[in-house]
Amino acid sequence: MSLFQSFNINASGMTAQRFRMDVISENVANVNTTRTENGTPYRRKIVTFEEKDVTSFSKVLENTRNAYVGNGVKVSSVKEDTESDYIKKYDPSHPDADEDGYVSYPNVNIVTEMTNMIDASRSYEANVTAFQTSKSIAMKGLELGK
Repeated sequence: MSLFQSFNINASGMTAQRFRMDVISENVANVNTTRTENGTPYRRKIVTFEEKDVTSFSKVLENTRNAYVGNGVKVSSVKEDTESDYIKKYDPSHPDADEDGYVSYPNVNIVTEMTNMIDASRSYEANVTAFQTSKSIAMKGLELGK
């Protein structure tokens, strides 16, 4: 494992978690959006991560023999949450109310979004701590060379 590989792994984790926080913020900002460009209520978005540079089994086996080292993380996709339904509220005076007086609000639950935001924030902080530790190790190594 090279010196800079740990920096790259930590940086990829921070970048991925920051992107996740951006998507969660978008979900919270659109909690009351009843009409998007295509005329439907806003749908919650979910970020999926995967390991960078997925390798074949033979490569993993070879890496395991040589003390396997990861390559970081990347965002693999951002999907709309189509499994949960829209939240229906009775408000016949709303311009987007259907013929029965119900308005479809986005499938965004603020409690879930805030929990996910705390999770992403803690993961980001863990990556910062790991980055600082890697930097400290590198600095100590440079001091030994003096």
